[in-house]
Amino acid sequence: MSRRVGSLALHLGLLLGAALTALPLWWMLAASFMPTGEASQLPPRLWPSAPTLAQYQALFARLDLSRAAANSLLIATLATAGAVLINSMAGYAFAKLRFRGRERLFRLLVGALVIPGQIAMLPLFLLLKELGLINTYWGVIVPSLASIYGIFLVRQYALGMPDSLLDAARVDGASEWRIYWSLVLPWCRPILVTLGLFTFMGAWNDFLWPLVVLTDSRRYTLPVALAGLVGEHVQDTELMMAGAVLTVMPVVLLFLALQRFYIAGVMGGALKE
Repeated sequence: MSRRVGSLALHLGLLLGAALTALPLWWMLAASFMPTGEASQLPPRLWPSAPTLAQYQALFARLDLSRAAANSLLIATLATAGAVLINSMAGYAFAKLRFRGRERLFRLLVGALVIPGQIAMLPLFLLLKELGLINTYWGVIVPSLASIYGIFLVRQYALGMPDSLLDAARVDGASEWRIYWSLVLPWCRPILVTLGLFTFMGAWNDFLWPLVVLTDSRRYTLPVALAGLVGEHVQDTELMMAGAVLTVMPVVLLFLALQRFYIAGVMGGALKE
């Protein structure tokens, strides 16, 4: 009996935690359908008295959101594809290929994780300026193509791949590229989906780097375009929440669609040495 009570208390606690976690997202969604001024009332309302699409209509009338969303989708998609390809190659090499200085180089990369990304922004900006990539999509994409965290994630997962499988493929005459493409990528699929999800979410939600690199408003991403509302419409809570919904919902839906692979990737990576 005490075990059932403990289980019931645990599930109630988990349900309460889930409800508290989802409450801000629910309020954001509800506020985006409220008439102007209703979201600021006290006590706060959790459901619009008269649901309306006026905030979304105003948002699309004031901003070129279709172009901004297309820019975000293009940048996030290319950054994700490039990051999955490059990080998987590097992670596999650090896990299974033998070369001089491998362990020292990997320790150096892991040590660099403690350096805040903001410190590298100025040198990175100057480098991209020399390459002529400022105010281009590639100027936003290139810094996302390889990350220490991504290499670390793939390397830890690839360590669990049997060496005998790779050796058998080499004995059969398979090239290193064929081994990588036909064996490594399918084996690492859960962690690659996890990495792709992280990269896509990071690129879609990134605000600071696109703001620094892009100067042409026609190339603005969704977060940068929506930031234009802050100065003029900072008191218009419902309009701001409508913009937040348009920014957040695509990545939430993507996460829900891929959560099975995400959990498998994180749990699989956690069990490796």
